[in-house]
Amino acid sequence: MTGEAGSIPSDAPSSIKVLLVDDQELFREGVRVIVDAQPGMHVVGTAADGHQAVRMAAELHPDVVLMDLQMPVVDGVEATRRLLAPDLVAGRTAPLRVVVLTTFDLDDRAATAIRHGASGFLLKTTTPVQLADAIRTVHAGNAVLAPHDLIALLDNHRAPRDELPRSYQRLTEKERDVLVAVARGLSNAEMAQEFFLAESTIKTHVGAVLRKLGLRDRVQVVVFAHRHGLT
Repeated sequence: MTGEAGSIPSDAPSSIKVLLVDDQELFREGVRVIVDAQPGMHVVGTAADGHQAVRMAAELHPDVVLMDLQMPVVDGVEATRRLLAPDLVAGRTAPLRVVVLTTFDLDDRAATAIRHGASGFLLKTTTPVQLADAIRTVHAGNAVLAPHDLIALLDNHRAPRDELPRSYQRLTEKERDVLVAVARGLSNAEMAQEFFLAESTIKTHVGAVLRKLGLRDRVQVVVFAHRHGLT
């Protein structure tokens, strides 16, 4: 089954562009109807496997990819790894976010996809409202999962601990404290209260952590801290 591009509505320039990836045509079409019915977003194309997803992402430049995990040819985990490879990420003018879709809660493959850079996962039983909220959430650079849920998922499927990279040594002591606090799930307001600092200062520290470690968002901060035993 070949990939399929969608029609672009008149409000496309301000819409969140979504690419649907699932090997079940009925499920794809159902999600397409749900997404296209939401204000401020539309489906730019659909793909039946991970190989098609990578190709269509390069052609259609979606903002958000909804990625099934279990597919023939190339599964969702490998497709996520390819889409979020550092060289491709560096070459994009706008960020690409991936949300993986799974039938099982605390799925090992979902944990692996998140380690590859996915912004979270959704169960296929999610409601249309939750789906639309998730798309908007990841498009804004946030995680679908709450930090505590993300930590639980990663704890449930532990990977070997990695050695801290040299970039970590560039962090100041306060930036390291902020990194751990983000990994604990604290908001900027909560960190400001804990560290007796202004929220604007906390925001600056978070930005420095992301920049110095080469991380894209707070999801990756949680994964980094978990991977290197900092939580």
